[in-house]
Amino acid sequence: MRVPTEERPLLAGPDSGPEPPFPLRLKGPVIKGFGRGSKELQIPTANIPISGLSVGGCSEIESGIYYGFASLNLPPSHPDYAPSGGTVFPMVMSVGWNPFYKNTVRSVEVHIIHSFKADFYGVEMRLVVLGWIRPEYDYVSKEALIDDIKMDIRVGLESLKRPAYAKFREDPFLTAFEEEEKEDASPSSEKL
Repeated sequence: MRVPTEERPLLAGPDSGPEPPFPLRLKGPVIKGFGRGSKELQIPTANIPISGLSVGGCSEIESGIYYGFASLNLPPSHPDYAPSGGTVFPMVMSVGWNPFYKNTVRSVEVHIIHSFKADFYGVEMRLVVLGWIRPEYDYVSKEALIDDIKMDIRVGLESLKRPAYAKFREDPFLTAFEEEEKEDASPSSEKL
């Protein structure tokens, strides 16, 4: 699909808050992607596996650009570690084939809107996806792709400022790393 020529709105989704199928919650380990986000586009992404991805009853997420919040379960040795467990950040996410690059593999690439001091491959990332921004497009140049990604980031940030969306920053799914780790480490009553 080619990029539309009309000007894009700065908000995505209704002011009243996410509508079904949103919010979608997913998690996975951060894996190495194609290596283009940081190096070529100067817009780093954290990738998660798409195989077996089923979210909120959706067997397959439609290709396109989404927005929401992301959290990371960073280890204490990471320079961006927060003692309270996962730190929550705004994000925009691309799901699809990246037509500009003619990918043969579908990918999930998350741009966390934060400047990290170090990589975090292998760390669990959790996402609360709150809305759809646009379909994926093909571009005539790398510069046009970068401009549109920057616009996606603006739309995501503006959309998340609304109270009905901002409240999801506190979603327990994003913030409960410590509690889940404690539950996993405690003996179950069946073993006693």
